[in-house]
Amino acid sequence: MSVSTLAADQSVCAPLPVLGRDVTVPLVTGGEVTYAALDYAASAPALQRVWDDVAAYAPYYGSVHRGAGYLSQLSTDLFENARRTVAEFLGCREGDQVVFTRSTTDSLNLLARAVPADCRVFVFETEHHASLLPWRDAQVTYLNAPRTPEQAVSTLERALADRDPHGPALVCVTGASNVTGELWPVRELAAAAHAHGARIVLDAAQLAPHHPVSVTDLDVDWVAFSGHKLYAPFGSGVLAGRADWLREAEPYLAGGGASRRVTRRTDGGVDVEWHDSAARHEAGSPNVIGAYSIASACKALTEAGFDTLVAREQYLIRTVREGLAGVPEVKILSLFGDDAPRVGVISFVVEGWNSSHFAAALSAEYGIGVRDGLFCAHPLVRTLLGSDPQTQGECGAPEATPGEKSLNAIRVSFGAGTPDEHVERFVTAVRELVRDGAKWQYRTEDGRCVPAV
Repeated sequence: MSVSTLAADQSVCAPLPVLGRDVTVPLVTGGEVTYAALDYAASAPALQRVWDDVAAYAPYYGSVHRGAGYLSQLSTDLFENARRTVAEFLGCREGDQVVFTRSTTDSLNLLARAVPADCRVFVFETEHHASLLPWRDAQVTYLNAPRTPEQAVSTLERALADRDPHGPALVCVTGASNVTGELWPVRELAAAAHAHGARIVLDAAQLAPHHPVSVTDLDVDWVAFSGHKLYAPFGSGVLAGRADWLREAEPYLAGGGASRRVTRRTDGGVDVEWHDSAARHEAGSPNVIGAYSIASACKALTEAGFDTLVAREQYLIRTVREGLAGVPEVKILSLFGDDAPRVGVISFVVEGWNSSHFAAALSAEYGIGVRDGLFCAHPLVRTLLGSDPQTQGECGAPEATPGEKSLNAIRVSFGAGTPDEHVERFVTAVRELVRDGAKWQYRTEDGRCVPAV
């Protein structure tokens, strides 16, 4: 599909307005260029709509759940309305709880604190570290990377069949890979988990910004995501789903807001009655602006329509993948193959290039921001690169010497706010760098490649 054809297709929307779309950055070769933000998988730019909503509310900011004054009451209503908006956005069931957290990582650590003491947790090695690492107090089974969606389901079924069927179990799985962008068979994995008496939590950090996520339709027990990937700033996140484990667990943080009643005992101690609502795990003054920004983003994406957002993103995906496929030195990383459905996240390596060097040249010479490294998914990236899973290496370092092969990859990611020109510039830049080499000299500084001055 050409750009002109795309423009004529009424089913495809224009990019949504985001902050930073007109920011210019200097090039080492001279002059300036509009910055091409192609690192949405790390943090997506805030939607202008979200920023405007927050700016309109800011003068009315007040303490949530802690004041009788008008602004406190207004802020409390806004905070609780945000909870209802998120529940509707996620298709939550009656009785589900929506807990506001700091991030996906925070959400999954909260859930890890709430699992029963004898819970068995099943996690694929392909997960982001936010899903891979929080389960330190549970019995964890790490599953090998599948090479097809069907293999993912069968691998999980075998692992669940081998466990003690009488104890609690939890499956943690991503909805879309933060490395390859590939969609996982969440509904099928949920069915497998429930058939074996297990529960399932969905890491939707990379899925929710690109596709509708319904707890009910996918039949998952919990879903976690971050505001900063959903076009909402301010360090906020969500854990939504079944209330029972959350209600029975000790509060994630002990303090004001989590407690319903605190009394002194005659022996000098204190007795505490904790809330059994979401407030149980929201101690302290809540991030009302963060919660409001998430709700605003949920409304904006819903109103824009995921059908049109997905259609436009698929065009951008085709543009990038077809452009990279035309450069023989480029290898796109994939678990499930070229035909797998995916979101706008693509990782690759370039023959003869250190990934940090390549990413530095894209930034310094073309004004393009991408990510290089292991993307907080070390086992997965090493598996995709064919290296020993035990091999040492860090994100972006220390193998960052220009011209030397590294254990890292390059990731380009985009979404609802990405203009056509950004991905077209990216494809052109890759071709030119591979064909002509970098125009500038680079050196290693603190494990990163940077332009030499």
